[in-house]
Amino acid sequence: MMEMIKDLWKFLRARKKWWLLPVILVLLVVGALLVLTSGTAVAPFVYTFF
Repeated sequence: MMEMIKDLWKFLRARKKWWLLPVILVLLVVGALLVLTSGTAVAPFVYTFF
């Protein structure tokens, strides 16, 4: 996992693709939100956003 993050960071620095960083961060936050709330009582409220 850490190797993939290092490779992604090297890619962003070498290719100057800084606009990808917010996209990746939003995808990670949404993914974490879905995973962490999937088994709780909050899940029906989270799924209404999507």
